[in-house]
Amino acid sequence: MTELLWTRPEGDTPAAATLLLAHGAGAAMDSGFMNRFAGHAAAAGLAVARFEFAYMAGRRNGGPKKPPPKAELLVSEYQAALQAVLAQTSGPVLIGGKSMGGRVAAILTAGGSLPKRVAGVVCLGYPFHPQGKPEDWRMAPLEGARRPVLIAQGDRDGFGSAADLADKTLPEHVRIDWLEDGNHDLAPRGASPATWDGNLARAATMAAEFARQLSAA
Repeated sequence: MTELLWTRPEGDTPAAATLLLAHGAGAAMDSGFMNRFAGHAAAAGLAVARFEFAYMAGRRNGGPKKPPPKAELLVSEYQAALQAVLAQTSGPVLIGGKSMGGRVAAILTAGGSLPKRVAGVVCLGYPFHPQGKPEDWRMAPLEGARRPVLIAQGDRDGFGSAADLADKTLPEHVRIDWLEDGNHDLAPRGASPATWDGNLARAATMAAEFARQLSAA
């Protein structure tokens, strides 16, 4: 059974939606990025459920530090986590994740039918291409996604910067919100007027607004 790590809004106000959030390739579900974002998302009105793919859980349990499988091979694990969330909640659900986790969520929506409660996809730092290989585009999951997609992207992300995407056309159901001076973790440089917490809070607020817009549609 998939183990879920929950972060919920405080008080009695119902969450706008539940966001199922998968980690990136190299950091666990309780990494600094994931903890900070989940806190900001809960403050914005989302309930966040995090989980770990088996290769990452194996590292936590003292196993070898194996590289992640190909994203396509993680879809069934994501599907299992989604079923666990659907069983434990009511109301709309967003699926998504950090980097690789968001890519897997997008692949899941492209691969088959989903329950109507799954309203959209939230990608935090989508890996548009491998770092240093801007010619190797990973657009297919976004082009095939059968739900609206929100991408919160640092404008200098090494896996897909604003400059990289300047001449690219994305499908109408995909929206990118650029975060000031953000890297792949959405973090700006020290001299920037932007801050990491500010960028994460903005990404979380955008995700909550996205959920409300989808519910109202």
